[in-house]
Amino acid sequence: MRVDELDYDLPPGLIAQRPLARRDESRLLVYDRVSKGVDHRTFADLPDVIGDALVVLNDSRVIPARIPIARPRGEVLLLERAAEDGIWEGLARPTRRLRAGVRYGSVELLENLGEGRWRLRVHGEPSGQMPLPPYITEPLADPERYQTVYAREAGSAAAPTAGLHFTPSLLARLDVERVTLHVGLDTFRPVAVDDLEEHRLHGERYSVGAEAWKRISAAERVLAVGTTTVRVLETLVRGAPLAGRTELFITPGFEFRRVGALLTNFHLPRSTLLALVMAFAGVEQTRALYREAIERRYRFYSFGDAMLVL
Repeated sequence: MRVDELDYDLPPGLIAQRPLARRDESRLLVYDRVSKGVDHRTFADLPDVIGDALVVLNDSRVIPARIPIARPRGEVLLLERAAEDGIWEGLARPTRRLRAGVRYGSVELLENLGEGRWRLRVHGEPSGQMPLPPYITEPLADPERYQTVYAREAGSAAAPTAGLHFTPSLLARLDVERVTLHVGLDTFRPVAVDDLEEHRLHGERYSVGAEAWKRISAAERVLAVGTTTVRVLETLVRGAPLAGRTELFITPGFEFRRVGALLTNFHLPRSTLLALVMAFAGVEQTRALYREAIERRYRFYSFGDAMLVL
């Protein structure tokens, strides 16, 4: 698949700059792959739409991962905690002006890994800012709005945004199970090659409880909340251990063995996340759904509306 096949034109005014006052009041575009029908609902309608599906959530919690550097002026974005105490992998800029062995505030750079990535030590617990995506230019009044209400396992550098729409009362109406995938570089790194097959994933850490996987394996129908959840489930169903790293790259033509329905936000052009949605819903169908969402002025990206593919 060529990367330009993941392109689409989005009016800048449709990029959501702030979350809605109430999480479950966002809009929900529903697409049925069998009937080809499209419906337009609100997120609070989700339990009425999905029936008795087991809803699987990614309970990773976003860390305050964006740490400013004073001299030279820049920042470190923590991506993943290493096995050693205080050691992380992260992105640092301006990389060309930074030096290994030097401490910049609470961050000590240890080794340049290339492509802006560094092995580094954080002195104390991470105490930076919430790592909002660059397309969100307005400050976030309440940092908890970039967390899901069910987040508990700290370790992500970005929120699993499909879950931002849930409220405690809505969750109480659903049959829910949890997995954990700590969102890192793979989830938001742009595709910089012409052919999607040439894009290399660095991998992200996941873990799933034995009882949780037992329930998920036995469920008649599974709804995956977000692309990160999809990657965990489709990794495990292929025989992977209950904890480890996944480098599963899902593109059109992929065979889904465990995920029967997908709940997701609207994703950036030329992203691996959009490729995954196209693999699940169909390439041309996804393009048509995005066109309809734009025509109906759905809100896009992290704080935007959601799409349910049945």
